[in-house]
Amino acid sequence: MREARPQTLRRTITAGISGNVMEWYDFAVYGYLAAILGTQFFPSDDPTTSLIAAYGAFAAGFISRPLGGVIFGHIGDRIGRKSVLMVSVLMMGTATFVIGVLPGHAEIGIAAPILLISMRILQGLSVGGEYSGSITFVAEHSPPARRGYLTSWVGMGAILGFVLGAGVAALLTNVLDEEAMQSWGWRLPFLAGIFIAVGAFWLRRQVEEPPVDDDAIVAKGIPFIAAFRVEWRGMLQVMGLALSVNVTFYLMFVYAATYLHQHMHVSSQAAMDINTGCLVVMCLVIPLSGWLTDRWGRKPVALIGVLSLLFFSYPLFWVMNHSDLNLVLLGQLGFGVIIGWIYGVNPAMQVELLSRSVRISAFSISYNVTLALFGGTAPIVATYLVSRTSDDFIPAYYVMGLAVLSLIAILFAKETKGQPLKP
Repeated sequence: MREARPQTLRRTITAGISGNVMEWYDFAVYGYLAAILGTQFFPSDDPTTSLIAAYGAFAAGFISRPLGGVIFGHIGDRIGRKSVLMVSVLMMGTATFVIGVLPGHAEIGIAAPILLISMRILQGLSVGGEYSGSITFVAEHSPPARRGYLTSWVGMGAILGFVLGAGVAALLTNVLDEEAMQSWGWRLPFLAGIFIAVGAFWLRRQVEEPPVDDDAIVAKGIPFIAAFRVEWRGMLQVMGLALSVNVTFYLMFVYAATYLHQHMHVSSQAAMDINTGCLVVMCLVIPLSGWLTDRWGRKPVALIGVLSLLFFSYPLFWVMNHSDLNLVLLGQLGFGVIIGWIYGVNPAMQVELLSRSVRISAFSISYNVTLALFGGTAPIVATYLVSRTSDDFIPAYYVMGLAVLSLIAILFAKETKGQPLKP
């Protein structure tokens, strides 16, 4: 397979990053403003009930992701990779903008939460093709010796979206008083998302389809059905690799902001500021980890990350479980480094497990099923279990159990460093 020219490679990476920024910008904004959205769309005398309902709408976006994976997997494997990138970012941008203009429960009653959930479902469909599609696109353009490093930049784009979303939420919280945030300030981040979407769409129009080997195998039938027949082992491994790190991310950088405010009495501003700083550090760790996978191998780097998650989750969460901001920062920073390390290796390792003919379908379905069942539900599960058991360390136990499953997936995976992608 011919290698992409340097200028083509740069455009490809930029296009992949731009879409992930858009997709995860919205997810971050929603997560950080969940308490406000709860009061606006799911009013209740019990703040916890409103928050759980808001997290339920958050989870709805993840539940629809597998269907998005099927749809966009079919588009990517049958029509072209570029089509996935363009359609997914436009869909997300439109739904994000609509959330910004939705009237609340006080204005239109039960229709308000129904419309909000509908937009979250539409966003989930778009994300179902975005992450896997953009990583596949970059990986198929990348030379084998640099694939780990180059695909890690797409993963970093997702975190950049979270940084941007967290930064916007933190800025508004610092600038506006609580009354202004409740009445209209929360809308601004969603409305601004349309500018990111338009920019990402324009960038993606400029890129080319990845090169294809002449002897590439073409799977027969419907792509998502063929994926289960051809790559069921690879799909299980993709799920295992995604499991613990994604649950940890949503616990530490979505659930934790609300947990620190409500249980540890850390101000919302301080919690968001800490989140933003740790996300910035994570962005620096991701490409470093990706670069190391091209030198040390995928499995050694992945093992370091998952074992760190297994052995350090409890002590780090214990450190975070204090009202002292320095300790909170130290604990969340530790999680940020570990998550960033795993996010750096996962993109290349996951895409290298799968055959080209069903690559986007297999990647999209396995990855999004995992996030639908475990990632998107992590905040609501943690909120419910902590409330029911009064055990603040339930999230740490949850992460440790899932880390064992990720460890098994890594041990059974083949080393793919520097090798051509599966035809």
